[in-house]
Parts: sequence; structure tokens; C-alpha cells
Amino acid sequence: MNLYCLDNARTPQQAQQMHGLQTAGKCLFCPPHLDAHDGQRVMWRDAGWSVTANQYPYPGTVLHLLLVPDDHVTDLLDLAAPARAGLWRALAWAHDTHRLTHYGLAARSGDCRYTGGTVAHLHLHLVVGDLDSPVPVRVKLSSTPGVE
Repeated sequence: MNLYCLDNARTPQQAQQMHGLQTAGKCLFCPPHLDAHDGQRVMWRDAGWSVTANQYPYPGTVLHLLLVPDDHVTDLLDLAAPARAGLWRALAWAHDTHRLTHYGLAARSGDCRYTGGTVAHLHLHLVVGDLDSPVPVRVKLSSTPGVE
């Protein structure tokens, strides 16, 4: 089973880390691996979700958080009803804690080979663009070159 889509890594360091985790059979986003991983600091957790800063933030962001369910699924609709409700608690925590007045929220549901994702475990990206950056925030939605 592929836990990672190595072709979608954005840096050589990220690809190397993903390869090591894949070889060890560890999903970075499944408890307890998320807690044990040096590069991912869990900022908030409840009974079914964690919020962590993205170790590999998108260029042009001043904040890039990951909202990660404990359940190892790849599609939002595969979450049980309590986990679906928990998403709103995680989002509310991030919103209130960071006093957000604007943000983007993206989920990659399904096979990461086709969504541009890197980890085959559902997670949502909460991003705040740097208004002073000449680099616009872009979320790559496909591993097909030129398709966003």
C-alpha cells in the first residue's frame, strides 16, 4: 500500500522524508506518528482531529496549517459523522487562535496521484497568503504538468 505520492513532493527534503516513512510503513498523519514526528508540531488536538503547522508550507503564505483527522481515510465523505463534525471544531480553533480575517481552505479527497497531494491520508490545508509577497498562493490540484 502506498502511503505517499512521492512524485508530488515539492522539495528533495520532503521526498526523502516521505520515502523513509513509506519504507517504514508509517503514515505521518496517523496517531501516534504525527505526535512522534520531529517536523510536525501538533498545536491543537481533540478526540478526532489535530492541527499542525505544515512542515513544507506553500510559497507566498504567512500561515499554513494542516487540519488532520485521526481516521485514516482519503475522502471527506468516508469520515464518520462525529469526525465530520470535529472538522468544524478544528477550523474554529485555528480561526479564533490566529484571529483570521481571511484564509483559504482546501481538501484533497481521493487518490493523491490525481489530486496533487503527498500523503494518502485526508487533511485540509488552511492557508493565509502573504499580502506583501509577489508569489500568489497556488494549490496544485493535479500531478499533470500545467494543470492547476
